[in-house]
Amino acid sequence: MNGERLDVVVVGGGFAGLYMLHHARQRGLRARLYEAADGVGGVWYFNRYPGARCDVESVDYSYSFSEELQQEWSWSDRYASQAEILRYLEHVADRFDLRRDIRLRSRVTAASFDEAADEWLIETDRGEQVRARFCVMATGSLSVPRIPPYPGLEDFHGRCLLTAAWPQEPVELAGQRVGVIGTGSSGTQLVPVLARQAAHLHVFQRTANFTVPAQHEPMTPEYEREIKAQYPERRRTARQTTSGLYADMSRQSALEASEAERRRVYEAQWSTAGFGFILSFRDLLLDRRANDTAVAFIHERIREQVDEPAVADLLCPVDHPFGTKRPPVDSDYYRAFNRENVTLVDVRRAPIEAITPRGLRTAQAEYELDVLIFATGFDAMVGALERIDIRGREGIALAEKWVQGPRAYLGVASAGFPNLFTITGPGSPSVLGNMIVSIEQHVEWIGELLDHARGAGTTRIEADGDAEDAWVAHVGELADATLYPLANSWYLTGERGQPRAFMPYAGGLRRYRRRCEQVAADGYEGFTLSARAPLGGT
Repeated sequence: MNGERLDVVVVGGGFAGLYMLHHARQRGLRARLYEAADGVGGVWYFNRYPGARCDVESVDYSYSFSEELQQEWSWSDRYASQAEILRYLEHVADRFDLRRDIRLRSRVTAASFDEAADEWLIETDRGEQVRARFCVMATGSLSVPRIPPYPGLEDFHGRCLLTAAWPQEPVELAGQRVGVIGTGSSGTQLVPVLARQAAHLHVFQRTANFTVPAQHEPMTPEYEREIKAQYPERRRTARQTTSGLYADMSRQSALEASEAERRRVYEAQWSTAGFGFILSFRDLLLDRRANDTAVAFIHERIREQVDEPAVADLLCPVDHPFGTKRPPVDSDYYRAFNRENVTLVDVRRAPIEAITPRGLRTAQAEYELDVLIFATGFDAMVGALERIDIRGREGIALAEKWVQGPRAYLGVASAGFPNLFTITGPGSPSVLGNMIVSIEQHVEWIGELLDHARGAGTTRIEADGDAEDAWVAHVGELADATLYPLANSWYLTGERGQPRAFMPYAGGLRRYRRRCEQVAADGYEGFTLSARAPLGGT
């Protein structure tokens, strides 16, 4: 297959990649998808750790492009588990006959643009080379795990596990002394499960995290019938909200509401909304005083759930506003610390110094462990893209262009890299809301652009440098008008010596969608379309 020519190569086999493959084929384009794993699913293939579950309701965290699919599939839980989401994606791959155009166990290692032919040359770690007019990166925002370089890790005599690369075979933790490093989304989901299994569990916390209760429950037949009866309207509504969720941001100000009204809203949202708690008032992410009212309420809820006041104090976040890091939804996370076999270790006060043969040593003590679990997050937004040797015009490397931070027009295309598109890349709403709504919007917009190119005889589509500069500035201005920059989160660049910049688009999905629609209506303003060679497809 070396040198085979395609219209579209898709990199990544999660939600974005599968839909992009299906969408390209529906438009008559010859397409192929490459996936490094030995199965489809993307982030939901690898993150198999106990307790892994989505933070968006399953009825919304699913494709809307096929009415038949959404009517025939039945979710068992309000918030789907990793295993059920993976079964869903496997079903999608089978139902739409996608597997015949998927190459598993094939990691794309390089992609270089041939300027003479207006084609991308794609190479994999299996020695395969193909040419394609267009290359679509569906590599995911959270797909490259990050492990801090602790000294002595290689000397640990116990077992090391990574939440983002959990073994497929069962892991026996009963009777084990277990340590978990990290209290982000993965850690807060994992801890309550481990607390019920381990002989003793040490949770090493650097930064306390706001979590909201999942209000998780099994899907009832009545609720499922109600959702399926209103699916078309529900989907239309979600596409026009700020977050891509069915419930939109409240139009009420927390500061204008009375104290009694604020409490009523917070109590109602806390008991029903799950991740939607962040939508309680329109100014929670805009005004620190408004945000402080939510912080005070959540601190109360934490202290109600945790018996030991000193432990509750450690679990109350004080260094960032609520919502400026994506708040996990949890199932009894805080109550897990009431168990006698669970110890919270503050590694901000006493940092981790080394991993030892017998466990872990902080500045104050050493902890003997049989199992050490890293829930330490990802090289977010750009990690997967920068690990591929992507070279555009004149051989420039994407990683080199992005050395001071990612730059892309609409979060979809980067100047100097013609015919290369990213799904939910930096500069788009992506991780600030329901990812599936953002994914479908991106795939469909890219598909319409490719249709336009084919109709016009265009073989090269490239973002203009000026349009890219203006968009990057716009993204930064929107972020600076919010509280997001007040947190040290994976939303920001800066960990590798880059200027500190907010990567996602903070203006909301509705505003972003309208901008993309206007760009298309104006003849794809901000892109240069030109022709060198005939475009394939039937």
